[in-house]
Amino acid sequence: MAEPQHKSFLYVIVCAAGIAGDVGNLITAAQERGWEVVVVATPQGLDFLDSQVIENQTGYPIRSAWRSPSDARSCPRADAIAVAPATFNTVNKWAAGFADNLALGILCEAPGMGIPTVVLPYVNTALAAHRAYRRSVDELREMGVMFGSYMPHRPKSGGGADRFHWEEAVDLLASHFPHLVHSQ
Repeated sequence: MAEPQHKSFLYVIVCAAGIAGDVGNLITAAQERGWEVVVVATPQGLDFLDSQVIENQTGYPIRSAWRSPSDARSCPRADAIAVAPATFNTVNKWAAGFADNLALGILCEAPGMGIPTVVLPYVNTALAAHRAYRRSVDELREMGVMFGSYMPHRPKSGGGADRFHWEEAVDLLASHFPHLVHSQ
């Protein structure tokens, strides 16, 4: 009798950014490569998402708050994490060790649990130039977190969505998961 195959679970953490509603692009790219996807939204990020569409696409409820001790776990443990879009606020709080919401709690634990994590930042040039942000990116990289190649957009432009490559998250994780399908 064949042993059951272990499914690889990707947690996609979504922050409050104008392009967050396009996260279905990342979900599709991940599923096409063999990932099961669970979406975790920051409390503010939840308002940017069409929960029903995402839950239909993933088969899992979106998580955005801590479960109570009496609640059953609704999602399996993450094998990898993609933070997309990652905001200035989340990157800085994560690097500083703040775990004041579920998404940040998961992110703060990930390095200590050996969970490969990739970040696709979505920030403007003014925020990207802030010393705290630059320090935070360096700190997270020192912890082994991988960063995507997105170039910051102009402040108040709401732009850059056309330069945001959702599939880059699964591309960056590919070396950690050779059993998953690689992009064509």
